[in-house]
Amino acid sequence: MFTRRAALMGAAFVAAAPFVMKAAHAQETAANAGAAPADLSSLTRRKVKLVAPPFVHAHDQIAPTGPEIVEFEMKIVEKEIQVDEDAWLQAFTFNGSVPGPMMVVHEGDYVELTLFNPPENMLQHNIDFHAATGALGGGALTLVNPGEKTVLRFKATRPGVFVYHCAPGGPMIPWHVVSGMSGCIMVLPREGLKDHLGQPVSYDRVYYIGENDFYIPRGQDGSYMRFADAGESYSDTLAVMNGLIPTHVVFNGRVGALTGDNALTAEQGETVLFVHSQANRDSRPHLIGGHGDLVWEAGKFNNLPDRDLETWFIRGGSAGAALYTFLQPGVYAYVNHNLIEAVNLGATAHVVVGGDWNNDLMEQVVAPVEYDAVHEGRTALP
Repeated sequence: MFTRRAALMGAAFVAAAPFVMKAAHAQETAANAGAAPADLSSLTRRKVKLVAPPFVHAHDQIAPTGPEIVEFEMKIVEKEIQVDEDAWLQAFTFNGSVPGPMMVVHEGDYVELTLFNPPENMLQHNIDFHAATGALGGGALTLVNPGEKTVLRFKATRPGVFVYHCAPGGPMIPWHVVSGMSGCIMVLPREGLKDHLGQPVSYDRVYYIGENDFYIPRGQDGSYMRFADAGESYSDTLAVMNGLIPTHVVFNGRVGALTGDNALTAEQGETVLFVHSQANRDSRPHLIGGHGDLVWEAGKFNNLPDRDLETWFIRGGSAGAALYTFLQPGVYAYVNHNLIEAVNLGATAHVVVGGDWNNDLMEQVVAPVEYDAVHEGRTALP
């Protein structure tokens, strides 16, 4: 039978309280308690330690064995993060990073996640896997109060890249998502990725870029406000959120998170898989100086990839994947090609590629010099 906890995640979303502070332990039965447990005793188990983005834990691109149970652990961390030099956010995070870590399994594997909500946290949290089937993506079965943990298992039935995020009900859903609480899971085909002709393709590196839109209130003097805790920030943040105009649009948690010393790296001739998620708003990834050789724009590997894209589209609440082989050395800018969001609000990353320049692909024929404006550069037009 469905309980109050399950109902919070179902039709009663809109009835959720503004926020739940240190909620009491709920002595209730899970919504799936009447179902017979799945017998997976014949499957092997494998524990995986997650790593912070933009990096991804070690994994096989082609499944070396049959389906298995892949065990992950994540801790929910409520903490203040610095978004820019003058802007701070009371963030909700999976494992302390924005975005949360990327998980990788293969189609047919079982994802088994132990989710911890430490007692020092203030709020209820859960996890909704867009890759999962049933129970609101797991959200109805994972609602945990501070001091609780839960274990969710689901079968990865569809290959692709998918968003996961917190969705504890009602107005808590957008607040938690735009406070940083989202991530990505990649379900690879058991035989690995294939191109538009059905031929196998592989990557040398994979980078996970999680895009976030933040809504940080300003005080009367115009400076960004800073709050003691999440509860104190709620009403002011909600007012900015409801205006639908973000103050920051960033990759991996803050302005400049993937530039300078933290820039992504590659070598000439290497093939890189870029996985890009946006849990709330549409985005338009573009690699300046490169292309999407193969792009799964909607992120689903059962679909044929598009080829040679200049810019691709990530729908809000989804993830996409793009494969590119770097042919020239240099610094490439990976941006959201809403250039206002890229340049003014922060959605820019850099990829530093080593190697030897190929003048056949691009050559500076004449370096910048002054010219005679009276006699040169004239056209046939009057």
